[in-house]
Amino acid sequence: MIEKILKSHLIPADNYVYGFADLTGLLVKKFKGFNYGISIGRRLDHSIVENIADGPTKEYYFHYRKINEELTLLSGRICAELNDQNNEAINIPPTVSTEALDTIYFNTLRTDLSHKMVATRAGLGWIGKTDLLITKKFGPRLRLTSILLKYASGPKSKPVDKSRCGACNICVEVCPAKAANGKKWDITVKREDFYDPWKCRNQCAEFGRLRLSSEARVCGICVASCPIGK
Repeated sequence: MIEKILKSHLIPADNYVYGFADLTGLLVKKFKGFNYGISIGRRLDHSIVENIADGPTKEYYFHYRKINEELTLLSGRICAELNDQNNEAINIPPTVSTEALDTIYFNTLRTDLSHKMVATRAGLGWIGKTDLLITKKFGPRLRLTSILLKYASGPKSKPVDKSRCGACNICVEVCPAKAANGKKWDITVKREDFYDPWKCRNQCAEFGRLRLSSEARVCGICVASCPIGK
């Protein structure tokens, strides 16, 4: 039933990937009782991503925002339909505000729920060397949203527990912030062991000021450089 609801909303289907995750023991206390989740990924436009060379373009920034807004509305509609059918669900939008990152989440740069974690548990992909979710279908060229569920529903997805990047270091080498050291991710590796989110954050803020004339924080170089999904 839940998969039927998803398919009715994810149109055209070629723009999306989704999977079901068992999140037991992985969520913070505020989500107590919601031990399952749906991860939904919406692909980014290839022609826009391909135009990123040495930094973000305004076109990429507005496209990135548009996809976030689209996912927020989409997952909200799906969540409302699930709740109407007595499938208790919580919608988790794809991003939080810059203000929230600068205040509530500043000390760790971790939000209440990692969409990438839900996606790996849902079998959609793995975490790359610059902390991007890498999927087989779209590579890192997508945005994510999540829906938490109280009850297990939908087909089981096999979680992805380790990196499939191999020896590839392209994203590490092109990162202007030098935020990654090339170490590969697996579920036992802490983010800070292979990637420095503060270096990335500061570089994105600089790009926002210099290229976008705003307080936006966006880059995209690693997204465009990954050979998977091109």
